[in-house]
Amino acid sequence: MSSAAWRRVLRAAGSSAAGPPCCSSSSSSSALRSCAPRRGLSAAGSINVFNRDMKKRQKNWAAALRDGHQYDYLRDEVGSRVADRVYDIARTFPLALDIGAGKSHIAEHLSKDVVERLFLTDVSEETLKQTRRSEIPTHRILADEEFLPFKENTFDLVLSSLSLHWINDLPGALKQIHQALKPDGVFIGAMVGGETLYELRCSLQLAETEREGGFSPHVSPYTAVTDLGNLLGRAGFTMLTVDIDEVQVHYPGITEVMTDLQGMGESNCAWNRRSMLHRDTILAAGAIYKEMYGNEDGSVPATFEVLYMIGWKPHESQAKPAKRGSASLSFGDLSKIGQPTSSTDQS
Repeated sequence: MSSAAWRRVLRAAGSSAAGPPCCSSSSSSSALRSCAPRRGLSAAGSINVFNRDMKKRQKNWAAALRDGHQYDYLRDEVGSRVADRVYDIARTFPLALDIGAGKSHIAEHLSKDVVERLFLTDVSEETLKQTRRSEIPTHRILADEEFLPFKENTFDLVLSSLSLHWINDLPGALKQIHQALKPDGVFIGAMVGGETLYELRCSLQLAETEREGGFSPHVSPYTAVTDLGNLLGRAGFTMLTVDIDEVQVHYPGITEVMTDLQGMGESNCAWNRRSMLHRDTILAAGAIYKEMYGNEDGSVPATFEVLYMIGWKPHESQAKPAKRGSASLSFGDLSKIGQPTSSTDQS
């Protein structure tokens, strides 16, 4: 892609940027440089819950694992379900963006008949280097999900799968996504939330309380499904769809659960986390996990609640609700539907 085309896509770097936007095509072997600004606080002065530098290091470490592909099962599954929602929309998207794309877990399930060109962004350089081949022309950009380096009204479709739950300023990120979309563009995303990993959380809390007289958070806080629609509405999206799906994975024990989370790059990165767990606490948590949630075959479940969201950027061509008071029937009339009409016999 020419430099002029890149300038049309990328927003001019402001005072918060570390330098000019730096990008790489999927076919390029040149090193990627960061577009993310260095900062101490999140955008708009939001509460800084997560250590974003720590999350970047975790993802880089996970991507460098020789057997890292064996930990991609959850991202692959959710990515395919996000792609299914793209196919539900009967249109072709000339330009799309995948935020927190990782190894492009969504793109491998899409065809160029649906998405003609795709931009992949992620905060992890090592992960972007391992993006999978796709029939869709793709371009990789190293960028923080909290600071998207794109002009307004650029993309026809924005996607995101399993990355937004690590955002400090989720309302601000959704507003940036809304701005990057063209009018009548659509955002389709998935993030873990609700009671994700409740089995692990409860087991660790009980074990730590028993062994150490108190507990600290070892599992990240998650967004509730009841809040998601409100957040999308505040960001300016219309015609919202929010649904929840449950994915349950079975493991031999608590150690395997924590090992796989680490291999996914999904370890806790909250600022108030404890850096280590005592060995006896882990052993106690494993016993509690099997006692409370274990299956008959000795395995233990780990539940991931995945929140799916769809929101559209307003456009005059979209269907609009009828004016208030324009209805010709009331809800009270619904009970009369299907009832036989009474008639009086005349002799």
